[in-house]
Amino acid sequence: MDRVKNNISFIVSFFVKKSIRLASLLFAVCLFSFMLISYSPMDPIQAYIGADMMRVGPEQREQIAETWGLDKSPTQQFLYWGASDFQGDLGTSMIYRRPVAEVIHEKFYNSLVLMMTSWVLSGVIGFVMGIVAAMKKDSWLDRLIKWYCYTLASTPTFWMGLLLLLIFAVWLRWFPIGMGVPAGVLAEHVTVADRIKHLILPALTLSIIGVANVALHTRQKLIDVLSSDYILFARARGEKGFTILWRHGIRNIALPAITLQFAAFGELFGGAVLAEQVFSYPGLGQATVEAGLRGDVPLLLGLVIISALFVFAGNLIADLIYRVVDPRVKERRLL
Repeated sequence: MDRVKNNISFIVSFFVKKSIRLASLLFAVCLFSFMLISYSPMDPIQAYIGADMMRVGPEQREQIAETWGLDKSPTQQFLYWGASDFQGDLGTSMIYRRPVAEVIHEKFYNSLVLMMTSWVLSGVIGFVMGIVAAMKKDSWLDRLIKWYCYTLASTPTFWMGLLLLLIFAVWLRWFPIGMGVPAGVLAEHVTVADRIKHLILPALTLSIIGVANVALHTRQKLIDVLSSDYILFARARGEKGFTILWRHGIRNIALPAITLQFAAFGELFGGAVLAEQVFSYPGLGQATVEAGLRGDVPLLLGLVIISALFVFAGNLIADLIYRVVDPRVKERRLL
């Protein structure tokens, strides 16, 4: 009974503290993002008017500023915007002329599918490559994997995307050049196969770039494990090869790999922005670039909140998985 009470108390304390951290994180992110946008040289009204700036007079500019609340001081704008966000209203996009929540909801699904596909592929492939490199230490295969990882670690996402686009879409014509669905096809006629075909190149771009860190850290960690005393004792008992890896290595190398993979959530979102631009993929990344270039402040701030929640959720899931992978992790480390 006492054990059940302690577990319940731990769970409640864990989520209360995480909620406090989330609230403080969102407040800090919103505050600094709003300050950067407010004091940037970007003119939201000018960006909103666009090519019609010669036809818009001072009175019309004042009406536009009043409509979007840009005639108030930065402090008043932030307080009004924060109060609206607290009530679930992220405002109206100046580009799409629709509620920001609807725009994000529409584009979030595409980005989520892209990021999760590439995230899983990069984690699995990197983990397997690290194990193979460690088990075949100093062999030609180990050197090949290390060369591959070091090369990818210094490769920009957009360059890899352009390279894959040039080879597989332009030269070989195996995949479409871009977009998330075929051009000129009605939404009800788009099949799952069409979406997957348009997803392959962007997901492959992000997964290829993302394998390096996991593979190199997994390799080094497994090499340390294989050179430890308890592995020497296991070999003396007759264990070898895959048996040693499965019984003594997996749990020791899984925790660092999980840490790195979930810590890459922030980099994954940033990489998705570049990949979506290269392939014209209709997701949050493309919406972020458009909002920044065209001065759509409500949409840009809404995307900042979503990205912060996305990264925080990744770290939270990692904390919960730690206890499953390694029971030795103490409660205080999670808190």
